[in-house]
Amino acid sequence: MNTTNRQIVLASRPKGEVSPDNFRLVEAALAPLADGQVRVRNHFLSLDPYMRGRMNDSKSYAASQAIDEVMIGGTVGEVVESKNEHFKVGDKVVGMGGWQEYQTVDATQRGVLQKVDTTHIPLSAYLGAVGMPGVTAWYGLVKIINPKAGETVVVSAASGAVGSAVGQLAKARGARAVGIAGGADKCRYVVEELGFDACIDYKQAGDVKALSAALKAECPNGIDGYFENVGGYILDAVLLRANAFSRVAMCGMISGYDGQPIPMAAPQLILVNRMKVEGFIVSEHMDVWPEALKELGGLVATGKLKYRESVAEGLTAAPEAFMGLLKGKNFGKQLVKLV
Repeated sequence: MNTTNRQIVLASRPKGEVSPDNFRLVEAALAPLADGQVRVRNHFLSLDPYMRGRMNDSKSYAASQAIDEVMIGGTVGEVVESKNEHFKVGDKVVGMGGWQEYQTVDATQRGVLQKVDTTHIPLSAYLGAVGMPGVTAWYGLVKIINPKAGETVVVSAASGAVGSAVGQLAKARGARAVGIAGGADKCRYVVEELGFDACIDYKQAGDVKALSAALKAECPNGIDGYFENVGGYILDAVLLRANAFSRVAMCGMISGYDGQPIPMAAPQLILVNRMKVEGFIVSEHMDVWPEALKELGGLVATGKLKYRESVAEGLTAAPEAFMGLLKGKNFGKQLVKLV
């Protein structure tokens, strides 16, 4: 068995855009396991936009990523060594192993590792459609937007891990689903593969006026629910087309992750339309995860919930893949394959 663990740590905080210099590859010796501990060989590492916010040393909903510590992140893998009666060698597990090849955890702490069944669901899907992104989509749509049959739901970053699930879950509830994505290929995928009713290419509608016109054309009855991943002029355009008593699930604001201000052009529309605008962090709603995962797991296992993955090969590819994710270069869920 390997006695060395390769890890990527945060070397410095970004000033504006993330650069390769913000990361450093290190090696650490694997110590013998103590009683209660489990060692996992990580197979896949999840890359997600929230990591960018955690790289800043600023007040937010979660603690900042510490300098010289392993980059945070979800992982799936296989138990390769165990001194815990609840986990045996060969178990497939999901956890927050971070950007490293091995993780060693005190598995007596409840929830640090969850066993998963890969009979009908691929291991990697537990970082996407049947993991945190899927539950994020489910919570924002079901608990905040709560669409009724016939209503129109718009989602930005529609081809991504979260957005793609939002639209499909909305369609399953009888709503009209309209996506916003970057590029013809992504928009074609959103409509033809995922089954959205329409998808608007924001690269062809690059300002509020153009995007508002496109939304008017694709949402003739207005917008009843909006799942927000981006912010900026896209949010402004959606607000112009929003119906009275519409609901907005504020999930992410990727347009401001590099520190730029994100002004709103017409916040008075929230009042005029009596809109409900609610931000949420999915980890604060663990009580609904079993309900969400039951639906998501069933849909993925039966092929009714489709998803796509962008896979970078090897731990050293993680920084470049992460920087690409922040610029929308990924197509679907961004993963790093470690085995």
